[in-house]
Parts: sequence; C-alpha cells; structure tokens
Amino acid sequence: MKRLFIEYPKCLTCQRAKKYLEERNVVFTDRHIVEDNPTEEELTEWIRRSGYPIKKFFNTSGMKYKELGLKDKLADMSEKEQIQLLATDGMLVKRPLIIEKERILVGFREKEWIFD
Repeated sequence: MKRLFIEYPKCLTCQRAKKYLEERNVVFTDRHIVEDNPTEEELTEWIRRSGYPIKKFFNTSGMKYKELGLKDKLADMSEKEQIQLLATDGMLVKRPLIIEKERILVGFREKEWIFD
C-alpha cells in the first residue's frame, strides 16, 4: 500500500505538513479531501485501524462543524451515524491525514510524523 496524504490544499496546516513531507523526500500520493471525500468504508477502516476515538476524525475547529452544532449532537449519535456524517463532507474531517499500511496519522504533529 502506498502512503496516502489527504489534504485540503487551502489549509495552512496541510500546506505545512506537505512541505514537511517534501523536505524529507517522503513519497506519497496526494488526495484532495473535498473533491474526493473519504467514504464510509474508508473511514470505518481508518478509525478501527488507528485506535483513535472517532471524535479525533472530526475537524472540531472547522466552520462546518460549528454550523451544524456538532459539539452538542455527536454524543447522541451512534458511531455508524457519525461515520455517515463524516462521509458527507470532507470539511468535517480532520486533516491532514496520512494513511499507511501500518498506521494512520490524523492532524499534523511533527513529533508523530516520523518516516523511515
């Protein structure tokens, strides 16, 4: 499996992460999160494999998250409903994401982004 970098190109954090990868000659395939939103199946697999709680996959600082009032609604939704919601709009998904065979990285934290 190739390394997949999922980003929103206008996102400054995504831009920093991409530059970080390129400076270290990390090979990846790029994917625009809005033009090619993660599917329910992908999200289900990534959440399971990552070991992270589903909330980590929500872009909690995003306008869409706030517009929909998700801070108060997520607790009453099942995991399946939350995944279905994430799959409707790439702007709801935390980014950038790195999808690898061995791990999933959500958001850009330099100390976690170590590549061989």
